[in-house]
Amino acid sequence: MKKICFFLWPILLLGCTINHPDKAKDVKQYSIEDFYKNVSIGGGSFSPDENKLLVTSNKSGIYNAYRLPLDGAAAEPLTESTSESVFAISYFPDDERFLYSSDEGGNEIDHIFMVDLDGQVQDITPWENAKSSFYRWARDGQSFFFVSNKRDPKFFDLYEMSIDDFTSELIFENNDGFDVSAISYDKNYLALTKTITTSKNELYLFNRGAAETVQISPEGADAEFNAQQFSLDGKRLYILTNLGSEFTYLSQYNIEEGTTEKILEEDWDIWYSYLSYNEKYRVVGVNKDAQTVVTITNMATGEPVKFPDFKDGSVSGVSISKSEQLMKFSLVSSKAPSNMYLFNLEEGKVKQLTNTLNPEINPDDLVSADVVRYPSFDGLDIPAVLYKPHQASSNSKVPALVWVHGGPGGQSRVGYFSLIQYLVNHGYAVLAVNNRGSSGYGKTFYRMDDQKHGDVDLKDCVYGKKYLASFDWVDNDKIGIIGGSYGGYMVMAALTFEPEEFEVGVNIFGVTNWLRTLKSIPPWWESFREALYMEMGDPTTADSVRLYNISPLFHANQVTKPLMVLQGANDPRVLQVESDEIVNAVKANNVPVNYVLFDDEGHGFVKTENEIKGYGEILRFLNKYLKEEDRTVK
Repeated sequence: MKKICFFLWPILLLGCTINHPDKAKDVKQYSIEDFYKNVSIGGGSFSPDENKLLVTSNKSGIYNAYRLPLDGAAAEPLTESTSESVFAISYFPDDERFLYSSDEGGNEIDHIFMVDLDGQVQDITPWENAKSSFYRWARDGQSFFFVSNKRDPKFFDLYEMSIDDFTSELIFENNDGFDVSAISYDKNYLALTKTITTSKNELYLFNRGAAETVQISPEGADAEFNAQQFSLDGKRLYILTNLGSEFTYLSQYNIEEGTTEKILEEDWDIWYSYLSYNEKYRVVGVNKDAQTVVTITNMATGEPVKFPDFKDGSVSGVSISKSEQLMKFSLVSSKAPSNMYLFNLEEGKVKQLTNTLNPEINPDDLVSADVVRYPSFDGLDIPAVLYKPHQASSNSKVPALVWVHGGPGGQSRVGYFSLIQYLVNHGYAVLAVNNRGSSGYGKTFYRMDDQKHGDVDLKDCVYGKKYLASFDWVDNDKIGIIGGSYGGYMVMAALTFEPEEFEVGVNIFGVTNWLRTLKSIPPWWESFREALYMEMGDPTTADSVRLYNISPLFHANQVTKPLMVLQGANDPRVLQVESDEIVNAVKANNVPVNYVLFDDEGHGFVKTENEIKGYGEILRFLNKYLKEEDRTVK
């Protein structure tokens, strides 16, 4: 649950044990433009005839909707936005009209748009300052469900919209801070969750016919509950929970009997589980040591579906077509961006549909990531993902960076991120730490930073630096820290409270004043506000003293090392003023500061031209102040 608070870097890294020879290798160095010629592609809704997918891609430099044929032909644009990012949602069930979502400049106030068969666009949730999100199609395909805070900015109500005239009906009025987790196919039952803390919630069953709400999670349970879906016959509710366990497992609630039974348990968190359209297959995704492992089970036989074993690759984004004959999925590795594939479940054949790596980049010049552990100040093992540049050896030492993910409660995971590969390609080692409080390693580990932020989590980062310094191929005098959102806070905390540990810091839209941030969270986070306060502290109570003490802005006079800050002007989570003030405060120390501000971005940069400019500046900054070079960056 914590992972929804702030921006999470899109890192999906695949690792193994370290096995790098101590021998430097010369590689071609690529420009930032080269790395951002890679294409990002995601989503994937099958068309009614199941011969194409509706996907989202930034091929044009900004995210738009595309039609991706399943015969291997190139994707074709369906929208041509040049200013606002478009994120495809779904084809209509019986024709090729489609839905997409978009906001304004990254302000996160999403609307749902419909594109008709003639390409005409209609905002079908046009309410000013209201955020609307697609939920799913009704079983008969004549309507869809969505949530919106148009009635009350603090809470999301559930609506059903007819596709005949695009009028909507209120299905569930939410006045108690619930989140809708699942809707039964007969529309009679809703599964609702209510957040208690960032690691604990309650699960309820709402009977629309009887207008009755019943709590089905045990009273006072110290656990999380996440409803996945109802069975087709409406008799069972499938739930993910960590009740009585360190890790999340799959269970089912039998509605008539009011009983719960465990279905599937792993040694790691089960992230998701769903049944295909007619319940022929069950798909399960497990977060196994920072990578997602997917299994598909034939429900009639109970046997796993035979699926190729992709070396150095992680499968994600699995979706099975309505006919249950086809499955689309994405495959990502640390050396290649995510590509989309098609798996014919009847024939057992796999077809690659995209090739997203810039063909000018030789993947042999990129590096594979290694999943590692290192001891922190108290002996606790901290998981991390390590990138060693090809250029590094005991005779050719390289500078290094501690990379901190967003959150609080995020996770540096297995996959590909162009910025990391760009930095490593230019001779920087990167250690992406999963400090205590990160998700994926059990609920005890997850809670270890509660109301200890800027302390134990920061020490984990400092000991990440010590771990890097233990390698004879790292230049111990040239180790910096970089991170986004909550990771950006950790950067500023490091430069402020441990000013001699890191030589430079790169803060990407990071929190610097917790008093302001916790008071100014978006109104649609209202149901999560108290839980966030319980973890971080309540700025309206005596907790404000501790929040003041851990806020870098109020202690910025202690910053002595060069700082770079990147920020989006439309960020609703970490306001621009946070970065403005820390930049001015650090400049007052006569410390070098580089500030990059984007007028058309929010909490996370999505426009290619901005990524090129901002991330290119990061390397220039590091070359000057960490490598201590003034050479021109490619």
